[in-house]
Amino acid sequence: MTAVLAGATGAGPGAPPGAEPARAAALEAALGDPFEAANPHGYQALLRADEDRAVAEVTEALLADAGLAAEFVPHDLGGGLTDLERLARVLRPVFRRDLALGYGFGITSLFAASSVWTAGDDAQRRTLARGLLAGGRVSIVHREVAHANAILRNELRATPAPGGGFLLNGRKDAVINADRTDTFVAYARTSAQAGPDSHSVLLLGPGPAAAGTVRRGARVETPGMRGARFTGIEFDAVPLGADALVGRLGEGVSLALRSFQISHCLIPGTVLAAVGSVLRQAARAATEGRAGGRPARRWHRTLAGVFADLLACDAMAVTGLRALSLLPQQAYLLAAAVKYTMPDLLREDLEELSTVLGARGYDRGPLYGSFQKLARDLPVAGLGHSGTAVCQAVLVPQLPALARTTWFRGAEPPPELFLPGGPLPPFDPRRLAHAGTDDLLTATLVGAAERLAQRRSAGPLHAALAALTDTFVAELRTLRTRCAALPTAPGTTFDPVACALVDRYALVMAAAACAGVYEGQAGADSFLADPAWAVLALSRIARRLGAPVPELPAEAQGAVLDEVLGRCREGLSLDLYGTPVAG
Repeated sequence: MTAVLAGATGAGPGAPPGAEPARAAALEAALGDPFEAANPHGYQALLRADEDRAVAEVTEALLADAGLAAEFVPHDLGGGLTDLERLARVLRPVFRRDLALGYGFGITSLFAASSVWTAGDDAQRRTLARGLLAGGRVSIVHREVAHANAILRNELRATPAPGGGFLLNGRKDAVINADRTDTFVAYARTSAQAGPDSHSVLLLGPGPAAAGTVRRGARVETPGMRGARFTGIEFDAVPLGADALVGRLGEGVSLALRSFQISHCLIPGTVLAAVGSVLRQAARAATEGRAGGRPARRWHRTLAGVFADLLACDAMAVTGLRALSLLPQQAYLLAAAVKYTMPDLLREDLEELSTVLGARGYDRGPLYGSFQKLARDLPVAGLGHSGTAVCQAVLVPQLPALARTTWFRGAEPPPELFLPGGPLPPFDPRRLAHAGTDDLLTATLVGAAERLAQRRSAGPLHAALAALTDTFVAELRTLRTRCAALPTAPGTTFDPVACALVDRYALVMAAAACAGVYEGQAGADSFLADPAWAVLALSRIARRLGAPVPELPAEAQGAVLDEVLGRCREGLSLDLYGTPVAG
């Protein structure tokens, strides 16, 4: 098996580009072999906590001792958050084992704090940073949106207080960690009028409310992420000073659109590690007791195909995460597309893997028990319908303008966007924007198609890759014609035709990310520099579009299958980086 990514080995400070962050390697080692039944941080212990709807306290204590909460605090405030690609890699050892642990321990603290990092004043940012660096938590209280689930249903209202500031009233049915903190970032309605200026962001705490009443409800039993603590919360005439306002009055929706770009890329970029764990289990099931460690032929397509999907998802997620550092004012649409596209791909992959696992998929032991848990957890982990609808509402209104002014006209982004593990400028959330029709990927697709066409004669895989990129360019031309004809009047966001077109556009963006990452590895002695994975990944995306797919060379599936089996034997992660994992 060839090297995975140039320099992609565990290393500390000063490691070459692509090296695994030292914090990630240390967490992976500390958490230990997840398949070991006696490991207090392994699948058996985490499954037991899930069955009991209990917090995995021993593992949370390990993460606290490791100072993981500091990773959610920007570097200029004393924390470890330098860029989001690095953060995703640091969090993957946790999410590889348990989504509820990743969410419950603290990633939701980052999502809550992100609006303060984005628009808070110096005092607010320092106050929140001190709390997180001391091991505290922050909970986010969302506004109500259409297609709401229990987490998004109902909302808070903040009205002017007689002496200045606000009086906060209202309830939410399910807020993660609401019973484990007194610090909240709340998206509260401050105007009775509907529209973009209807809500504001308020920072509550740290510490209990000085007056009024804050009531925590009973714990909410969710169907998934059963180890995370969701409780209802109600605020009754809680006074807040004017200094609780984050940003400007009425800026809540705008701040959500800016700061939620972080979660739109980070959630898929961490959750795919859990799907990678299920792929590892499926490979184990398919090779168990077989001579030479080779699965039966009937499983070759599934194992290789799901691995290609994971690489495609990682290409898109990592590109989005890198864009937030490299091009923060142009990443708005890309971030929404990442969150919009990846949930369906990951759910489809789980369904495919269930056929390989067979009866083992119902096992509750450490070897295979995490499959059923992940199937329950994914919808709760922000990968359900409501999250998709929010991203759809971001993308659909931009389609006509993209078709008329951007596609086939925009310049390609810098090649650094497509270099997993490459150096990045510090991430500054204050530079995030939520306007414009910047499309960072389709220009890369068009350019890659032209360059790959010149290499058709290099071999069957290169010819297939060139044909596939041509297919996606043709799809983009069709989209340009159809999207240019869409109505632009208000209220057309969820027009069925527009929704179908945005589905296709998002898949074209996924294909473009694959092409960009493949080209970025040119000249490297790595698996990603071989066109096999890109050919298989693009062929699967094209089939989802119903687009024509050329007959693939046999070596495409064969090379990807060999890689996934080799990584499982050698204990390497099933993502773009191929870094060591325990077990």
